[in-house]
This record gives sequence, C-alpha cells and structure tokens, in this order.
Amino acid sequence: MDRSKDHGSEESKEPLGSDFLQLDMARAPAGGRAEWLAGQLRRAIADGLLPVGGRLPATRTLAAELRVSRGVVTAAYRRLMDEGQVAGQRRNGTVVVAAPVRTTEVETVQPPSTADPFDGAPRADVFDALRAAPARIDLSPGLPDLAAFPRAAWLRTERALLADLPAADLGYGDPRGTPALRRAVANWLARNRGVLVHPDEVLIVAGTAQSMSLLGPLLRREGLGEIAVEDPGSLGARQHLQHSGLTTPPLTVDEEGARVAELTTGEARAVLLTPAHQFPTGTVLSGRRRRELVAWARERNGLVVEDDYDAEHRYDRPPVAAIRSMVVEHVCYFGSVSKILSPALRVGWLVAPPRWHEALVAAKRFADLGNAVLPQLVLARLMESGELERHLRLVRRRHRARRDAMIAALRAHLPRAVVHGAAAGLHLTVTLPAGLDDTALAARALARGVRTQPLGWHRQRPGPPGLVLGYAASAPSAIAEGVAVVGRALREAG
Repeated sequence: MDRSKDHGSEESKEPLGSDFLQLDMARAPAGGRAEWLAGQLRRAIADGLLPVGGRLPATRTLAAELRVSRGVVTAAYRRLMDEGQVAGQRRNGTVVVAAPVRTTEVETVQPPSTADPFDGAPRADVFDALRAAPARIDLSPGLPDLAAFPRAAWLRTERALLADLPAADLGYGDPRGTPALRRAVANWLARNRGVLVHPDEVLIVAGTAQSMSLLGPLLRREGLGEIAVEDPGSLGARQHLQHSGLTTPPLTVDEEGARVAELTTGEARAVLLTPAHQFPTGTVLSGRRRRELVAWARERNGLVVEDDYDAEHRYDRPPVAAIRSMVVEHVCYFGSVSKILSPALRVGWLVAPPRWHEALVAAKRFADLGNAVLPQLVLARLMESGELERHLRLVRRRHRARRDAMIAALRAHLPRAVVHGAAAGLHLTVTLPAGLDDTALAARALARGVRTQPLGWHRQRPGPPGLVLGYAASAPSAIAEGVAVVGRALREAG
C-alpha cells in the first residue's frame, strides 16, 4: 500500500502538459483551470497560432493529454463559443471561426519585394522581383520546357525505389552525394561531355548557385580575392560571387568567346567561363582561345571555373568538349539538371581539381549535410536507365521548334534586331540599334504582360543594347505573341 501511495505521489509531481500549444496545466491556478485554459486558447487565436478555420483537438483527447477532467476542456471551449471565436461543426469538431482584433503592434516579416525590377540598377533580389511581376508570357531566359518534365517516369521510379529501399537509406546521407548518383553523373559526363572522372571526385550540390557559394569563400581563404568574369556575362553568377566577397573584373567577349589574353595583363588568378555556350551571347570559345586558356592556367597556376550550364542543348552544331577534358588540375567544373529537367529539383554537380576537393566537401557538409537523398536516387536511376537521355532527345526537338518560332517572330516584329546564339541553348540574345535604353524597353514589355531581361543587366561596361529572350518554356504561339508585344513596345518608344 505504501509503495502504491508513493508511486501516486511521484506521478502527481510530473508536469501535466500537451504538445498542443505547449500547454502546461501546472501553471493553472487552483479552482480556475477552465478559465486559464480558455485564456491560453484565446491568446493563441489572437496571435495567429490557431488560425481561422483551424480545428481544436477533441475535448476527450485534449483532456487526456492535459490529465484533467473532460469537463475542464468542455467549459473552456464553451467560453470561446459564447464569445463567437469557435463553433462546433459536427464532423469537423470545434473550429476557430473568428479572431479578435489585435490591440498591440507586432513586428512581422516583410513580404517579398514587389518593387519594379527595372527601377534603377539591379538589386540582389532583382530576379525574385522579376519572377514575381505579373506577366501573361514569360520570355526570360534560364528555363527548359517545364511542361515536358517526365512526371510519370519520375513517379514510377520513385515508387520502385521506395518498395525496395532499406530503412537505413532513409537516414542521413553522404554529404558528397549518394554513391549511386555520383556514379551516374560520372557516366553521364563521360558519355555526353567527354569528361573522365571517378565517382569519388563528384560532389553533388544544390545547383550551380550552391557551387559558387561553396567555392567563393574557399577562393578567399586561398588568397584569391578576385575572379574574372565574362562581359557580357551572367548577372546572377556575378551576384553570387560578389556575395562571397569576391571582386569580378570584366573579361571582354567577342565572336571567339572570352578574350583570354586579357587574363595575362590582369591580377586575377581565377576566371569563370561558359565556354560551350557563352551566356548570354551564345558564342563558343574558339580552339585558339582554349589553348591560350590552358597555357594561362598552367603558367599562372590559375583556376578556371567552367559553368557548363546548358551544353546538352544544341541544334545546328556538333558538341563542344568541356575545358575540364583538356586540363584536369586547373578546372573546377559545374553542371546541373536545371536546364535538362527543372531548376525546382535543385540538383547539380561539381568536379574540382584534386587539391580543392576535400575543402569543398567540408564546405558542403557544414552548409547542409548533403542534398536530399530520395531525389538523388531517383535521378540516378533515370540517368542509368537511359530515361534522361530519351527525355533530352524529346525536349531538343521541342526546343528547336520554339527557337525557330522565335527567330521567325523576331524577323517579323523586330527586323532591325541582330540575333545571337541560335545554334544551341535555351535562349536568344538580340542586339538593337545604338542609343536605345534596353532596360526601359524591358519595362514597357513587362507593363504589357511580357517578361524579358535587358542585355544591359548582364554587362559591367557599356555595350550595344539588347534583350535576352528565353524560348524553351513557352509554346510557339505564346512566343509569337510575346515578340509582337516587344516589337510594338519598341516602335512606341520611337
């Protein structure tokens, strides 16, 4: 008997609480439990922790969790019903139907910027602002045909994986990426880009943006405070590098690609290039310039950061070998599936020179412990089964038709525009007559419901005005309409 009483005494000292709103009945005053509970629920409704439309726990369930009689919970709910804040709705239980007016100012998170993306110099969030801007037709670059995403194949593969996946594989993964995907990427690079790499040299990352975010601080630690970039060249890439504290001296781009000779007269010992399909002009780094680049890297112990962002998409020319295939010890190679499947997957790969590899693995480990495992396993199977290459053949045909539709529309509606980069990729760059304000033109197009990017965004130094127009994600009819709108905006501007 004594042991029974002792046990009961110890049990009564345990905190009486619930995960629901972190309620602790030990804080309720004796004889006022129902009123205390009603006050806690009332405050949670006012603070938004219990939103309008949210359902309260059943009285029996909450009473059991709080270790009080059901009558205490029922009385608390009844008080809130009398005040009109909750109501009983049979099958739905007790539901919040109204929230009291707040009597104090509470600091809230500001919503995403809705500022005009073309107002002034591009800000850090300029691409977020452009994507958020209302538009009927999106001709901004950077997207493949998202409607062609192989949903059925992805779901089928994921189901098959989950049916056989050992429980242990649902734990934390290797920060380098799953062995299956690293092996699949190594095979993919050998087949499609002429790059021979061991799976252990592959680092799986959350897209090319993360590759830059991991590399930037490492460059600074190595004493490399600047990295030369193409001009014109990707504004987004430049922003990521500058966010890491690097300066980005411009490297002129002409019909042969980046002028590599400018590297020999500058201070930069690292350079970011898009040699297979220069962004945004679409030029290919010539053989002569490639040889100059390899010589510069070896003489200066330089680092070439090769962003191979859309090399798989080509229509009127043979494939171009990656720089990584020419000089392993001086090239940090970036790739991803953002332009093949979808940027929403946030899956890419990085292949670094051997001396940089371990430091980048460590940076990835401490950034996020590694990419999500399940998408990696699905992608690995799609790559190894040939499904991804079948998808690539499909979208190449669709992209080619859309490119042709854009070229035809440009001839009809912007006859003075000069088209660049039509042989490959997912976008065209058009240059326009001198003296035109391309940012103002993009703003006028957006006001008429068509989203584009001004070429000026991607320049560090003055150059011919123009637009960068994506075609892969829009149907031919939408492309024709969008280009017609841009043409009218240009004519109205005089």
